[in-house]
Amino acid sequence: MNAWAHAIRTGWVVTGEVPGPDVDEFADPAEITRALAGAQSATLLAVQHPHRTPEGRGLSLAEALPRARRVLDGLLTSAYREVHDVVAVYEVAGRTIGVLCLVDPSIVNVRHSEQVYQRIVDDRTIALSGLGLATSAAMLVPLSDGERLTAAARRATVGREPAVTTKDAHRLWLIGPGPVQDELLAIAQSGPLLVADGNHRVAAAAAAHTGLFALVTAGPDLHVGAIHRALTGTGLSHADLADAWRRIGLTVHEVPDAEPPRLPGTVTVSPDLVVELPEPDGPLPHIDHGTVEDLLLARALGVDPEGPHVRVVPEGHDPGPDVDALLQLAPVPLADVLAVHDQGRRMPRKATYFTPKPRSGLLLAQL
Repeated sequence: MNAWAHAIRTGWVVTGEVPGPDVDEFADPAEITRALAGAQSATLLAVQHPHRTPEGRGLSLAEALPRARRVLDGLLTSAYREVHDVVAVYEVAGRTIGVLCLVDPSIVNVRHSEQVYQRIVDDRTIALSGLGLATSAAMLVPLSDGERLTAAARRATVGREPAVTTKDAHRLWLIGPGPVQDELLAIAQSGPLLVADGNHRVAAAAAAHTGLFALVTAGPDLHVGAIHRALTGTGLSHADLADAWRRIGLTVHEVPDAEPPRLPGTVTVSPDLVVELPEPDGPLPHIDHGTVEDLLLARALGVDPEGPHVRVVPEGHDPGPDVDALLQLAPVPLADVLAVHDQGRRMPRKATYFTPKPRSGLLLAQL
């Protein structure tokens, strides 16, 4: 079998705290801009989003990348140490464990789970090509040999001191060349890998013709949370929304203090609306996020789901300022995610929120 999971030939492991605000990959562009406005310019976040820094205002991402590369070179000297020919065993928040390595994104065994926003893929492709290294990892879940991978990762930590330990229980062990590294890579590539988090990063790595920096993990404590949609800047009231949805035949209930849905089939518009979703055509299972974007947003309101008036909000995150309404959706059951995958379909964009997530910046990988 040709190898498609590889050690990181040149990488950098953080020597202290990751430099910069702790904003994850789901942050809204406006949220990133606000965070960068109050931060020092020499941060990992500024490297990831140089066109959103005060210094990069008015520049395109491509135009801002040369400065980002200079900032990154400074950070590699001041906040990281260089390592070679390693994989990393990564324990995420004490809840799940896996292997950080490089994966070939072009192989058929890395399978997208969701559709993507092309504009995000384009930006990530430009950044990968311009920086030449990855600052954050996609999360890939093996569809077989998961328990075997977890056991091997735990064995690999025995008797070793972690290279990184964070205040909130993220730990990382570096594994150099030898039988332990060989075993971890062999198990990681022993079967198909489902993209649990990072579909845009996978697509960008394939477009940039680089390796994919990935955490291959089977858990054991992975959780699929909800991802909501916020309407911003439309000027629509809840009454306007209810009228528009009723006009296209949807059932809308007025429910004081409505709770977010726990099961698929309804959408809650906090604090007082509950919308029943129709059964769309097509194979089961039906995924609510596609219905919400196509029917509630595009058809009923004339709002582009990819446009500036729709913001993706993972559960537990602040929806941000100027929100007209927050459309809360139920988490997609893992069984439905796997069923869609088995049918050769893809989930709608931003429909699943797998946690716990690997933290960007603990280990960087040259591509």
